[in-house]
Amino acid sequence: MDAYLSPSNDLSYSDQPPIILAATSDAAMRRAERAVEAWGTRIGARLTIEEASERLGRQGRASALWLEIDRDAGVQLDQLLDQVLAEVRDERCAAVVSTTKDVLDAVAARVGDSGVEIIVEPDDVQRAAALATATWLLRTPGALNDIAADKNAERLRQLSEEVSRIASTLARLSSGPGAPTQAGRAPVEAEVPPLSGDTVRKVIRARRLRASYFSEELFADPAWDMMLDLLQAEIAQLRVPVSSLCIAAAVPATTALRWLKTLVGQGLFLRRADPHDGRRVFVELAPQTSQALRRYFGEVGPVAVI
Repeated sequence: MDAYLSPSNDLSYSDQPPIILAATSDAAMRRAERAVEAWGTRIGARLTIEEASERLGRQGRASALWLEIDRDAGVQLDQLLDQVLAEVRDERCAAVVSTTKDVLDAVAARVGDSGVEIIVEPDDVQRAAALATATWLLRTPGALNDIAADKNAERLRQLSEEVSRIASTLARLSSGPGAPTQAGRAPVEAEVPPLSGDTVRKVIRARRLRASYFSEELFADPAWDMMLDLLQAEIAQLRVPVSSLCIAAAVPATTALRWLKTLVGQGLFLRRADPHDGRRVFVELAPQTSQALRRYFGEVGPVAVI
């Protein structure tokens, strides 16, 4: 793919820096161009993945970077994502990574728990929203790593509050039902009841069957769906990569990633690097989350858990 600078590549004359585009193919670059041009933002440079790293290294001021990834570029992609992560954390860059499900694990392993906005096989609305986030953050000093500055600030605040509520509930359950807490004394933990993988699988199947009769949007509950999937995997002693967990969430992958980041941030889920593959991370239940879920299933007994 040919790389070239647009006539508006001087980043010094505008209060709103143009967007730097980097893509893994000509087709990917065209998708990125359409998104940026539809938003009315200037394009500062069109670069290959290989050229983007050098360009970031000589940026003189904060800028927005859009990475359009439709194939795995291997080590070069890893190096660029590492550099983007450092730029975002230093508040020198606002970044959007648009990727496919096939490359999601490699991307999430590098920037999945950061302030980088990841969108997965997005539609035009999601692209516009992500671009709005990047340009807004650049105009707001100190906001590049501020969750309150996200385009979905109100929704993310609600998400965080919901996850906090879930965390509080699970914390109570992990101490055992009805376990009293007295000042200066730790609660006595009840025995965790046994739970079969078949029980969890039946619940997951029952939840998926609802989509045969009603719209899935009526029952979207990504936190619960991801918990069930990780619980089933834990019982079966399986590891779950990010991409698989996003599928289990039964919502668009971009939405699932936001939930995942929040659940990890609240300590309900844990991210584990794959010891055999540095380009992949696994997700698992935190011990207290696992105990709480098992006690929950123990309490409801044979009643259908949907």
